[in-house]
Amino acid sequence: MDRVVLKATKRDISGKQVKALRRAGLLPAVVYGRHVEPLSITLDAHTASLALAKLTSSSLVTIELDGTQYPTLVREKQRNYVKDNLLHVDFLAVDLTENIRTNVRVEITGISPAVKDLNAVLVTNITVLEVECLPTDLPERFSVDISTLKNVGDGIRVGDLTVPENVRVLTDPDEMIVVTTFAKAEEEVAPVTEGAAVEEPEVIEKGKKEEEGEEE
Repeated sequence: MDRVVLKATKRDISGKQVKALRRAGLLPAVVYGRHVEPLSITLDAHTASLALAKLTSSSLVTIELDGTQYPTLVREKQRNYVKDNLLHVDFLAVDLTENIRTNVRVEITGISPAVKDLNAVLVTNITVLEVECLPTDLPERFSVDISTLKNVGDGIRVGDLTVPENVRVLTDPDEMIVVTTFAKAEEEVAPVTEGAAVEEPEVIEKGKKEEEGEEE
């Protein structure tokens, strides 16, 4: 993927006043890290939203501020899912010469013959792998091709993956990523009482909410 550079401006406004920034088309954000004092910044909301939508949590993003470039990883995103817009982003500044430990997403690809032809069910046990490497060597994702799963009971373990030479996977190699299993003859469905409360999925990613608060 092409190098992503986002131009930033220093931000002095905080608290509820940041709502005015959002209305002006700006996205509040912060850059922090072991070798960097926390920097409150703003980004162009439209440009940043388009760029970040294409990235994974292990994609490098360069924040350019006052002529200085900070290589970063996206660590937290606060989103208003009703209005479908970002409210705030936390960027973790990294040193390109130091190894880091982080999680890389697992992406399932292909079609399993066991699922397609034998009515098996694909069970996914792992969605991320913990790795250690230089920031520039971070894979954006690990692709797991399930087209090799031809029989019920076939699976793919962490140790079966082909991993880049400069990346060390810390997740147990014996951990099963995906496995095919027999489908239950009958699915047991718990009755839902009319009018009973139904738990909704969480819509805002948890993280440091800084001092801004949510958009009204």
